[in-house]
Amino acid sequence: MKFSKKVKKLTGDASSRIFYRSKNKKSSSIIVYANKEKSSNLLNYDAVNKILLENKILAPILISKNYSKNYIEIQDFGNQTIFHLFKKKKINKIKIYKQIIDLLNKLQSIRQKKVKNFNNKLYLIPNYTSKILEDEAKLFSEWYIEKKLKKREHKIFKKKYYKIIKNLIKKIRLKNNTFVHRDFHISNLMMVKNKIGIIDSQDALIGNKAYDLASLIDDVRFKTSKSIKNKIFNFYMKFQKNLNKKYFKNDFEIISVLRNLKIIGIFTRLAVRDKKQKYIKLIPHAWSLIELRSTNNDKFKDLNDLLKNFRIRNK
Repeated sequence: MKFSKKVKKLTGDASSRIFYRSKNKKSSSIIVYANKEKSSNLLNYDAVNKILLENKILAPILISKNYSKNYIEIQDFGNQTIFHLFKKKKINKIKIYKQIIDLLNKLQSIRQKKVKNFNNKLYLIPNYTSKILEDEAKLFSEWYIEKKLKKREHKIFKKKYYKIIKNLIKKIRLKNNTFVHRDFHISNLMMVKNKIGIIDSQDALIGNKAYDLASLIDDVRFKTSKSIKNKIFNFYMKFQKNLNKKYFKNDFEIISVLRNLKIIGIFTRLAVRDKKQKYIKLIPHAWSLIELRSTNNDKFKDLNDLLKNFRIRNK
């Protein structure tokens, strides 16, 4: 791949995209290159960013595009993710988490579902269906468990596991009527001139109100104490005047468990298929998050019984 400008390749993420920083004396920009899943990684990313910007949420502005050559150029938010900010010792994390909750409330107030992408085609944010949730949770069995069992044993496991997952999804109570970023955690939140911007929004869906809060609080990449988790949760709930709190807590727990099962599957796939070994070390923490929400919780009894021999614990 060649650009007319001088660019520097950046460290990649868990996707197939490649990022470059284009820099001159006055400004810089980010080039997002995607020769796989172009529609999602380029067209949808720009479309969702447009919706965010139109709703006064800080997201990267499109600078230029060349869809035929598989890239777009977007605004550079710098290198200061909230994740990196939290690695500093004298940071008031709760104060920043409160700012993040303010941002989440703005996200969840979005009612706009459609916009034209840069190819002038109408893009409609899809619904987060039960089928999508189910398929995501299946990644755990297809990649993580598949490596641990013989073929016949895996077939038996899958049948039991899929039935349990379907039953858990049926227990979700709230409607899918909320903008869901789908990867709302501190590695995708950037501090830009004392404001929080959001990146990696191409997979947004209309889904459950609990999803993005579960992504933030039960973050596999960043460990937080139960005390901090509870403070974030309670601060969020202060703003939810017309929300059935019992239903919300129920959905939060189910979604967190399903999401972390999905993550274990994805991280295994990244290591096995894509040779990205760094994600393997995060799997024990994903297990600990599943335990946090499922232990002594009746609705997860069947799942806990099935998974008890496969858990990996943090050392």
